[in-house]
Amino acid sequence: MSVRHTRAKGEPRFPDGPKADPAGAHFERRIRSFQPRRSRVTAGQADALQRLWSTWGLDIDGRETIDLAAMFGNTHPVVLEIGFGMGEATVQMAAADPGTNILAVDVHTPGQGNLLNLADQEGLSNVRVANGDAIILLREMLRPDSLDGLRVFFPDPWPKKRHHKRRLIQPEFLDLAATRIRPGGIVHCATDWEPYAEQMLEVLSAHPEFENTQPGGGFAPRPDFRPLTRFEGQGLEKGHVVNDLLFRRVQHHNQPLTGA
Repeated sequence: MSVRHTRAKGEPRFPDGPKADPAGAHFERRIRSFQPRRSRVTAGQADALQRLWSTWGLDIDGRETIDLAAMFGNTHPVVLEIGFGMGEATVQMAAADPGTNILAVDVHTPGQGNLLNLADQEGLSNVRVANGDAIILLREMLRPDSLDGLRVFFPDPWPKKRHHKRRLIQPEFLDLAATRIRPGGIVHCATDWEPYAEQMLEVLSAHPEFENTQPGGGFAPRPDFRPLTRFEGQGLEKGHVVNDLLFRRVQHHNQPLTGA
């Protein structure tokens, strides 16, 4: 008979796993684009968090600059993925492109455990999982021009007008992202919320550091490397329209290309 362990007040949920609030009060309070959700962690997810977090996990505390080459053990290009859900698409992309490293960020503990578990099962070495606020990661922990791309797939659309300020894709966010993505790097967004897609297109098109990869402007066809997830398939069956946006970080005159 198993005995359920009851955690004492203040005892971490996973002693060797992700911290509940890695940055704590070290940084300013501001409007967040995400809302942490508490939900059940399966036995497999919990096991993966306990076994793999110390090797493949990163708590975003904002206190040190990350050496991405040391983190991944190679100098392959690194793509930052913000918000990976349960990680199925991340694992498919990592398996299909072993020459690209993926630093995947989320705050959902079951998803973190699931991604670690799936990556372990597939024997992948090009996935790392970060826990916490992607803004702090970008601003405080990544070097300029250290990323070869940024992926934001199906972010929270914050549909109510009073919540639009919480949407991630805003001019200020792109200002920051532009400092961390090398010239030529790609920002790839996808959403099934059409008003948000239109806002993304407007904001990205207006930003001086990014240019649309589509010659005529507008949305891009879904590229083959972005897997069609079960969630997306259910939305398409309901008549949802999914829009992809692919924008390139501008290389200014006399600005050398950096990165791999």
